[in-house]
Amino acid sequence: MKKGFYMEEILFPENVLKVDIKNEMESAYIDYAMSVIVGRALPDVRDGLKPVHRRVLYAMHELGVMHNKPYKKSARIVGDVIGKYHPHGDTAVYDTIVRMVQDFSLRYPLVDGQGNFGSVDGDSAAAMRYTEVRLQRIADELLRDIDKETVEFGPNYDESLKEPKVLPARIPNLLINGSSGIAVGMATNIPPHNLGEIVDALVTLIENPNATVSDLMEHVKGPDFPTAGIICGRQGIYDAYTTGRGRIKVRARAVIEEGKNGKNTIFVTELPYQVNKARLLEKIVELVKEKRIEGISDLRDESDRDGMRVVIELKKGESAETILNQLFKFTPMESTFGIINLALVNNSPQVLPLADMLNHFLEHRREIIVARTRFDLGHALKRAHILEGLKKAIENLDAVIELIRSSATGREAKDGLITQFDFSDEQAQAILEMRLQRLTGLETEKLIKEYEEVLALIADLRDILGSTARIKGIIREELSEIRALYSNERRSVIVDAEDAIDIEDLIPDEEVVITLTNEGYIKRTPSNVYRIQHRGGKGKIGLDIKDGDYVKDIFVCSNHDYLMIFSDRGQVYWLKAYQVPEMARNARGKAIVNFVEFEKDEKISTVFPVREFTDDQFLLFATRNGLVKKTVLSAYSNIRKKGVQAIILDPDDQLIKVMVTEGNSSIMIATRFGASIQFTEDDVRSTGRVTRGVRGINLDTTDYVVCADIVSNASYVLTITDLGYGKRTETSDYRLQTRGGKGTLTIKTTRKNGLVMGVVQVCDEDEVMLLSKSGKIIRLRADAIRIIGRNTQGVRLVDLSDDDRLIGVAITQASEEETTDEAGGALIE
Repeated sequence: MKKGFYMEEILFPENVLKVDIKNEMESAYIDYAMSVIVGRALPDVRDGLKPVHRRVLYAMHELGVMHNKPYKKSARIVGDVIGKYHPHGDTAVYDTIVRMVQDFSLRYPLVDGQGNFGSVDGDSAAAMRYTEVRLQRIADELLRDIDKETVEFGPNYDESLKEPKVLPARIPNLLINGSSGIAVGMATNIPPHNLGEIVDALVTLIENPNATVSDLMEHVKGPDFPTAGIICGRQGIYDAYTTGRGRIKVRARAVIEEGKNGKNTIFVTELPYQVNKARLLEKIVELVKEKRIEGISDLRDESDRDGMRVVIELKKGESAETILNQLFKFTPMESTFGIINLALVNNSPQVLPLADMLNHFLEHRREIIVARTRFDLGHALKRAHILEGLKKAIENLDAVIELIRSSATGREAKDGLITQFDFSDEQAQAILEMRLQRLTGLETEKLIKEYEEVLALIADLRDILGSTARIKGIIREELSEIRALYSNERRSVIVDAEDAIDIEDLIPDEEVVITLTNEGYIKRTPSNVYRIQHRGGKGKIGLDIKDGDYVKDIFVCSNHDYLMIFSDRGQVYWLKAYQVPEMARNARGKAIVNFVEFEKDEKISTVFPVREFTDDQFLLFATRNGLVKKTVLSAYSNIRKKGVQAIILDPDDQLIKVMVTEGNSSIMIATRFGASIQFTEDDVRSTGRVTRGVRGINLDTTDYVVCADIVSNASYVLTITDLGYGKRTETSDYRLQTRGGKGTLTIKTTRKNGLVMGVVQVCDEDEVMLLSKSGKIIRLRADAIRIIGRNTQGVRLVDLSDDDRLIGVAITQASEEETTDEAGGALIE
């Protein structure tokens, strides 16, 4: 015998079929792959169910375990499903039932369970012999009209029974509950959505079949997970709805509470979808032990039947925001959900955008309504035929009764009715079976009325079948009923965010000093590095600048603030404070062109911090030529990297100052020759972003505006000149005037004290930070500056060299670490 030959090949060579193993393997594997794809792993686009889910629901329906019926043991359901429709392991079937019960797995659970069905901690459900189930009311909507020949049935695994290939599905289950599964060479991961939003989008498509993704997203904001959470960013949602694929980040909901003893506590009340809480806590403990996250003193799980509550206690002095963002970065408290809208369309796997998924459901509902209407029409026609015969019999009652009485047998009577009165076989049988009670006058009227109602029903059903508009109207009406019965509030919140954890998440929200030079070098420095000195001191070198450059602006803000950068040409640019490099006190900084794309010869006019872009705040602009303009702050919330136009300027004008106001403030504008005017913001009408402005102050020919400020509740107006002189004047000395006037004097300008450099509002407890052209920075207590009237020259504040000038002023809060010396100043080394 040759090696490698089988006995059959030798004895019965005619029974051996030789095939190419490569082709055979390919064919067999494709058959296996399609069996897994169609028969197990992927949901049908019409009812959103995989075969095992569909078989469980149908078996429960057949068993009569409806939402208003008593519970039945889960083992009974599992046995029916396995024995009749799904000949696989009982564990797989029971796991399917358990998932359809869990309100943290499905947005709208389809099975109502009684007993232990697991938890978000990953606890297993109790054995099937201990738990009981019945259908949820919403599951009835998946099965409604299944007995009206609305869907196709096929043979079960042994061809002894019939099972539905799809359910009628009055609810868009694929989208509201989502689906996940791994097939051969492909996977699906469809997130759950809010029923109300999906219904609204379906109605929009019914009314406008050409609705765009943007139109649909006015209703469908994004996924709505059963465990809630916060969805960060909208681009991934848009990608998924347009292409069928996208990535979204989901964060836990956490609240920070400050304790009386200086210790902060983080409370976690919601987790991202499918995150195991117990494993999350283990991960946090592991990170603390490895010292990758420091500052956590205690970790407790206080969750109960009323909701989730994870308590993270922090050590004294720790930044809760920083630790929380570390938790987002290193634990599943922030998770990525990869959306793949893969479903079966006519038994073929397809990746579907949102509009296609909705349209396939609407087409399915159209087919169901047409099939249901035809079924009802057939029954109505049969009933009308019977009623027509009964009506005819009543009209010939005496003759019919005589014929029946004279007949020897029922068959003879039936044949006589058919022959003598031209009744059909069904009509004759119905007449013979009619009770004598139906011959009373009242019953006769009811019969005639029923006949008329059936005729009207037939006409209506035929009208539905012949009218696309009627079918759309029925779909819309049914969807409205579904929305009213089952819709609830959205759970997941969607917020704007970047695609990944930014460095901001790991930077403490601390006070910093932003310094900007005339040539555009910018840096960020902690505010406590500058020491507080006496009035008249020499100051301290704030940064080492190159020849020909000088400090142009300085202000105090938070690391997490937005910096709005306005140019002299009226352009505005956006930057985060933490994006400015942090450098030592004497460092020059980094060129701002690395962060902001300026035009050629464009110079920075003013920079200030903004925390949030709101509708209840305004930007007030002041120009060199004395114009002012007011625009709502939210108009500048979508600033691009290349900047946008903030104000229209005349060719010979420049933007001097931009201020954030509350809409009802008083504004003070000061000129280089010491004139000032104060008027209410109500005098300036709010206009759009790209507008020119109105007259704020009437200037002399050689004068121009050097600064503007909001008049607050501060006690004094501080006026600073470029030669280092200044004074405080009581706010009450400045009278309110009408916009556009000449104004009043704020300081006498002479060769001794120089021209006006800045006018700001101060209180006694404020600190004043002054900047010189040479780079010196001096910090003074406001209450150390002399209080004198408007018509004065002021006193010396800074001892400047002959070629130096003051060019900037900023107000800061007093530090808690100050120590007062014998001259009344405070000193921080």
